[in-house]
Amino acid sequence: MNFRDRVPDLLLVLTSRRVYSTIGAMTGYLQVYTGNGKGKTTAAVGLAFRAAGHGFKTYIAQFLKGQPTGEIEAAKKLDPLIRIEQFGREGFITVTDGPGDEDVSRAKAGLARALEAMLSGDFRIVVLDEVNTAVHFKILPEKDVLDFIDRRPAAVELVLTGRYVPASFIDRADLVTEMKDIKHYFEKGVKAREGIEK
Repeated sequence: MNFRDRVPDLLLVLTSRRVYSTIGAMTGYLQVYTGNGKGKTTAAVGLAFRAAGHGFKTYIAQFLKGQPTGEIEAAKKLDPLIRIEQFGREGFITVTDGPGDEDVSRAKAGLARALEAMLSGDFRIVVLDEVNTAVHFKILPEKDVLDFIDRRPAAVELVLTGRYVPASFIDRADLVTEMKDIKHYFEKGVKAREGIEK
């Protein structure tokens, strides 16, 4: 029996566990994953996967992303434990003359939706994926994200990912991890591969 044949059994075990909306005495913290190296989104999704194993629900808002990815397909299999919503358009965003109106409106809608999810009491973990980059390129105002952080319920773990993290986010964070690019096969022209980078 291969893994795909076992997915329904695995989902039955995971989804039949008690899903907590709050954790009682457990305290949530603010984590930041930043740097030029690979692995920021992967670390956040890995945290969500680990939490799902304990019956905890995670909400992930992806900013600046609108393309299909492996993590979205995997999250569908783990629904309702992991929910991912994208608030970017497909393709790369280049900001030369300031952010475009569509990018700004999508990002604002994403932050509002993530706030709704965070305050709902349904999610133990909330991830704002690529929010640091969205702030850097002025697609989202830094103050709006700081206000979001200030509204975090005590039992919710909040994770901010992306390059170019503002100093104000680092100041508020309980944990900051910098992924450092020491060597990368992209330098040899390797394109993003299904299941590894996308």
